Amino acid sequence: MKTTIIVLATLLLFACDQGPKSPRGFSLPEGNMEQGYQVFKKYQCQDCHRIAGDKEPEDAQYLVAKPIPLGGSSGRIKTYAELVTSIINPSHKLTPRQPASFTSEDGVSLMRVVNDELTVSELIDLVAYLQPKYKVTPYRTSDYRLYQLRIPEKSYE
Repeated sequence: MKTTIIVLATLLLFACDQGPKSPRGFSLPEGNMEQGYQVFKKYQCQDCHRIAGDKEPEDAQYLVAKPIPLGGSSGRIKTYAELVTSIINPSHKLTPRQPASFTSEDGVSLMRVVNDELTVSELIDLVAYLQPKYKVTPYRTSDYRLYQLRIPEKSYE
């Protein structure tokens, strides 16, 4: 499981180029939005993030001075692959407008990295929950049909 996340992260990190390293065609299986919301709560994402457009609860208490919005027409998240990357590698592309309090002295995101805890299924569901909240470039999901192995008939002449 951990290896799968590392492979996904590696693929996404080197997908900035066109050609063989392009993120084109990358897609996760369809996830469950309701379970994704539970993942969002399980990893306490709401302690530092708020969902753009959602009404903020009056009793909301954040661990940061100003909560980081998720969703909307973010200048940072434009594609499905960037959304996945921002979850598994939060330091990949930091928004320059964010206060320095969101990064360490060496410029690394202070967002807790959950890659050793987050399962692939949880990642899929979390993306399913967050993606509709962004105005991202739509992607075409892969067709995960089973393939039949066809063995050509031998000719015994």
